[in-house]
Amino acid sequence: MLIDAKAMDRDRADMIDPQGGGTLVLLNERAGALIDMGAERLRAALASSLKNRTEHVDIRLVRPSRLKDEIERAARGDIATLIVGGGDGSVSCAANALAGTGKTLGVLPFGTMNLFARDLGMPASIEASIDAIGSAAPRRIDLAYMNGRYFHSLSGLGFFSQMARAREEVRGHRLGRLFGVAIAAIRALRRTEPFTLDITIEDRSEQVEALAVLITNNRFGNDWRRPRLDDGLLEIHIAENAGALGKLKASANLLTGAWRNGDDSDGVRTITARRVEIARRRRRTFAATDGELRREHIPLRYEIRPGVLTVLSL
Repeated sequence: MLIDAKAMDRDRADMIDPQGGGTLVLLNERAGALIDMGAERLRAALASSLKNRTEHVDIRLVRPSRLKDEIERAARGDIATLIVGGGDGSVSCAANALAGTGKTLGVLPFGTMNLFARDLGMPASIEASIDAIGSAAPRRIDLAYMNGRYFHSLSGLGFFSQMARAREEVRGHRLGRLFGVAIAAIRALRRTEPFTLDITIEDRSEQVEALAVLITNNRFGNDWRRPRLDDGLLEIHIAENAGALGKLKASANLLTGAWRNGDDSDGVRTITARRVEIARRRRRTFAATDGELRREHIPLRYEIRPGVLTVLSL
């Protein structure tokens, strides 16, 4: 096995695995998991875990500001497998870069939510996930596609975009992640106002007044896990406006996944489809997609793209 002795040199610009094949590992050097474990210990553990997977492993620690560029460069190179240690946003960037290329994506859960890594079967503990990545097997999965780019988990409007904004405001809260999430939820709830949407699902259109819309890549269960990543469907969840009490209940149900209990009075309506279009009177709207808040052009056109990405999964 070859481990790049200059991986700590973050500013280099050499070619990626010029001999072809092999595995490149890109790790967000500012991730708490890496800091807690220690860079050299983590690199040694990864080298040991991956030694039977490939003859060539290149492990690099990358500054967050350069991670996107490094991922895109890797996708253009000759590597066979790219493993990314980061949050859902970094992994979404990698999924976009590798979709349709035939290269394989591996995920180490270095973020906060790690929804995608969890659905791939990766353990929450970084030590356990490093052990697991060496024995994970490749398989093809679906991605969702919205206005020219892919996402691996979910895209939300209304309450969800406000939640993403508030989470950025309380990131690194001194009382811990869970308390920070609670504060973010309260802020998001206070800021969320009903909005009118024209929604076309497949070939059927309707106008709705909603508090939130969530589009997911395949179907989530009530524990925010997906039993399948290759079901070939989008799932659309609409929290319709029903006054102050309805706003509170619908928001709580969206956060906890309680709409899966089958109660029609929960304030959330769920539809499955292969494509959906969302229009508003304004030209742009905020959407939180795979943990990242962006201002998107209207209309938003979502569709499922079956089997476009190969991933390492347990």
